[in-house]
Amino acid sequence: MVISSQHTIRNSLLSRLRADDRASILAALDRVELKRKDVLAQPNEPLTHVHFLETGVASVVVGTRDRRRIEVGIIGSEGATGLPLLFDVDSTPHETFIQIEGEALRMSKDAFIGLIEQRPAFRRLMMRYAHIFQLFTAQTALSHGSYTLEERLARWLLMCHDRVEKDEFPITHEFLSVMLGVHRPGVTTTIHILEGAGTIRARRSHIEIVDRPKLELIAGDSYGIPEAEYRRLITNDVAPEQ
Repeated sequence: MVISSQHTIRNSLLSRLRADDRASILAALDRVELKRKDVLAQPNEPLTHVHFLETGVASVVVGTRDRRRIEVGIIGSEGATGLPLLFDVDSTPHETFIQIEGEALRMSKDAFIGLIEQRPAFRRLMMRYAHIFQLFTAQTALSHGSYTLEERLARWLLMCHDRVEKDEFPITHEFLSVMLGVHRPGVTTTIHILEGAGTIRARRSHIEIVDRPKLELIAGDSYGIPEAEYRRLITNDVAPEQ
């Protein structure tokens, strides 16, 4: 579906662009539905599109030859997939797929590269987002190496909560075990601990955030640094035309 100038932009990056840049970029986008497990980037395969998510959540996952996998980043309506294209890199060893279904505005590789060259404000915005995504990846590495499983799960749930903009979202224990790089029984035990603390409510294939401030206390310093940088460099710095 081609996007008209009357389309309400729900992707936070695109919403920061001024009217002239936005018009050029909207002309290169089409809206697509994203189903759970849809793959947006195959490991070591040419990137064909950039997806600006409007709803839903995508995971960036690293895998090993013996099929172990762990999540290194998540993307929602704050961001976009396909960042290697920004650096003239046409593939990545990482996989990106949808974990919570939604919608995205999709741009072809050629259109993205052309607009990056033609629109300095768009390039600046995307470079800033790439910096912030790198911070998310670094914070994930720190969390895996330095924080407890309760803190790590609390952080992940907060990040997911930020992106779905509602208190309840679909997620399975099996999926969380991949995201956190731990065995499923460990995830189940940790969910029970967070439930006992009154922060979440878990039911089959869904988790509801009940007390976000308490969940933030449990997450501690594992959560918040990349989020603050996003506010500083994007939300508060690149304002849309009034």
